[in-house]
Amino acid sequence: MQTVHLAILAVYLLAMVGVALYFLRSGRLGGGDDFLFAGRSLPRPVMVATMLVTWVGSGTIIGGANFAYTYGPVAGLVFFAGTPLGILVLLLAARRIRRASRHTVPELLEVRFGTGVRTVAAAVTALAYIGLVASQFIGGGYVVSLITPLTSTQGTVLVAVVVTLLTVTGGLFSVAYTDFMSAILIVLGLFVSLPLVFTAVGGPTAYWEGLPDNATAPTGGLTALQLLGYFLPLFLLLLADQNIYQRLTAAQDERTARTSTLGMLVSSFFIFIPVVLLASAAAVLMPGINGDMAILSLASEGHLPAVLGGLILAGAVAFVITTGSSFMLSAASNLTYDLYARFSRREASARRTLAVQRGSVLAIALVAFGLGLYFPTVLELQMYSYTVYGAAITPAVFAVLFWKRATTAGAVAALVVGAATTVGWQLAGTPGDVNGVVVALPAALAALVAASLATEAPAPEDLAAAGVD
Repeated sequence: MQTVHLAILAVYLLAMVGVALYFLRSGRLGGGDDFLFAGRSLPRPVMVATMLVTWVGSGTIIGGANFAYTYGPVAGLVFFAGTPLGILVLLLAARRIRRASRHTVPELLEVRFGTGVRTVAAAVTALAYIGLVASQFIGGGYVVSLITPLTSTQGTVLVAVVVTLLTVTGGLFSVAYTDFMSAILIVLGLFVSLPLVFTAVGGPTAYWEGLPDNATAPTGGLTALQLLGYFLPLFLLLLADQNIYQRLTAAQDERTARTSTLGMLVSSFFIFIPVVLLASAAAVLMPGINGDMAILSLASEGHLPAVLGGLILAGAVAFVITTGSSFMLSAASNLTYDLYARFSRREASARRTLAVQRGSVLAIALVAFGLGLYFPTVLELQMYSYTVYGAAITPAVFAVLFWKRATTAGAVAALVVGAATTVGWQLAGTPGDVNGVVVALPAALAALVAASLATEAPAPEDLAAAGVD
């Protein structure tokens, strides 16, 4: 533990809390819609930052770094390639998503497929997103334990409290504007670190020659099927990520939504390339360490100047807090709009909806903390959560946007088969050391197509009523 690191972390956390308290007292939250969409008023720079930082969390700085540390830079780039490829697809759909303007992805599904599909989708989404919140808590606990005298469990509690406070106070207002601050901190720390770490390694040639043998292979020693199992979850999650859809809805207009998506595409390379290079360089400098700690150890073990190491560690906490608060806010919207508002017999006024959202945030924090105790690593938890969502929800969402022949039976089949296959594969111990997405996605797609073709096609007037053009 270094005093400089502790001071930088303390300043960052106090700044986050200050933003949260500002929006709590600002009077901008008139109801649940403002809590979720920030009054649909986010300008382009804030939109780009919040979309980017929402997407990169402990799954990047810890889980993704672990992958690059273990399997090398080429395989690491394949692991992260799902993000820019997914963003390119989103560019084609950004205006359509903004025009649909729904609170949640399950609500978008309901317009086309009915209430039953919405309810099943809400349960699947909440399950996946609570898992992703848990992965942020665990990752944050790792970082805090490196900087402070706290254990990783105590650090997890601290991060959970800060993330919950940030989310419950100002909703997307506080989340988005702290994302903007965090994005600057993260990109600055990563880019300044790169030349220093490569100098410590001895230059590019020494770096490549010092990598383990498997790390210089294109697949990192994995089979093609195993590597595909790591690529697909990020790609599929991004295609239908409720967080991103809600950010696009929060944009000022359709043009801002589309240009912000393009900004996210460009800025994503400023995160993933440095993470891959730094993590794989750590395999040369510090062979045999826990891969989760690849980048964090560069900062904490004296390989970087104290101030820069403090920025990296604070940036790692920023990753965790911003992504955790986003997934927490999004999961709370499922509980509020897809379950409470849909089935409650009481009128869901703006103020009551806001209260339910805040109560949901608190409940999610408790469940996520408990779930985090079950999974041993951030990478394992994030792969499970990504797959639950990507294999079950993404096929149904893209059927809404791009396949008029899809039916309600097909959507239900995709949701149930995708989620059940993922959970069953995990309980079976991931046979063949292949991630469940390789099995769950084809099963969900087959179920969607088979059930849709086996049932009556939607009537043209029903498609028109659902806004399908």
